[in-house]
Amino acid sequence: MSKIAVLTSGGDAPGMNAAIRAVVRSALAKGTSVLGVRNGYAGLISGNLTPLGARDVGGIIQQGGTVLGSARCPEFETEEGRLRALRTLHQHDIEGLVVIGGNGSQAGSHALSEMDFPVVGVASTIDNDLYGSEITLGVDTALNIALEATDRLKVTAASHQRAFLIEVMGRNCGYLALNVGIAAGAEAIVIPEAETSPEDVAQEVRNAYKRGKTHALVVVAEGSKYNAHRLEQHFHENRKRLGFDLRVTILGHVQRGGAPSSADRLLASRLGGAAAERLIDGEAGVLIGLLGGKVAATPLTEVAQGKKEIDPHLWELAQVLAR
Repeated sequence: MSKIAVLTSGGDAPGMNAAIRAVVRSALAKGTSVLGVRNGYAGLISGNLTPLGARDVGGIIQQGGTVLGSARCPEFETEEGRLRALRTLHQHDIEGLVVIGGNGSQAGSHALSEMDFPVVGVASTIDNDLYGSEITLGVDTALNIALEATDRLKVTAASHQRAFLIEVMGRNCGYLALNVGIAAGAEAIVIPEAETSPEDVAQEVRNAYKRGKTHALVVVAEGSKYNAHRLEQHFHENRKRLGFDLRVTILGHVQRGGAPSSADRLLASRLGGAAAERLIDGEAGVLIGLLGGKVAATPLTEVAQGKKEIDPHLWELAQVLAR
């Protein structure tokens, strides 16, 4: 291949820029030029592309977010939109595409691949819910940001002998909440994969006080049936009966905006470099992720159909350590 393109799509994740840098410099090392697509699939449809050289991606490895930008693109979900995207690729003599993103982004990769265009995905989402990679770009940074915030709240909870509830991101996956809860020493964790009722949460908090604890932390995944808003409402409405309420903090998008950790920079460099090399060498229609600690390729068809599960042993460990 003499020319490829790279785009970032979906929610931004710390490490995306490091992956862009790796794609560009790895491609250039093989004699292949690179175009950057701005604003994800929307830029691919509109033809918003720019050449990327080695110096163009200098100084971005430590930056959060994505220098190429990202945007939702309902038009790409239509056949007409995808045909327009293909037209852009052909008009610019692009022979292959690297897509850095999560589930929705890789669904787009799969769609283009099904239209016989060479595409390689890079696993990137702080939710860590993408099939085909045991860990995805941005997860380590998001975990550390959430953990730092939780540790700070724990100090206040201990000082005032209160119960605090912290909601973390993750869409419909409880990976972030589960890992933050374990690392922070939470008394209760609420995730979509193991739904816990408000009364169960209340009992866990009461049990913590009976065991001699003077404060309690509850970590909740945003995609849980009983998210922060519903739990707060339940505890407020039943405060007299329960004997306490919860102070609620929703971390939200602050988890996505940090500078990438060393782990995310290294992972991005490995995955981005491998994606460019494999695409140029003729391997397409795959997602590049980390499996068994090694860079590996999973067919996009499997990624589109597969579902990533929470480690049940990790959930059991959380219950034991909360005592």
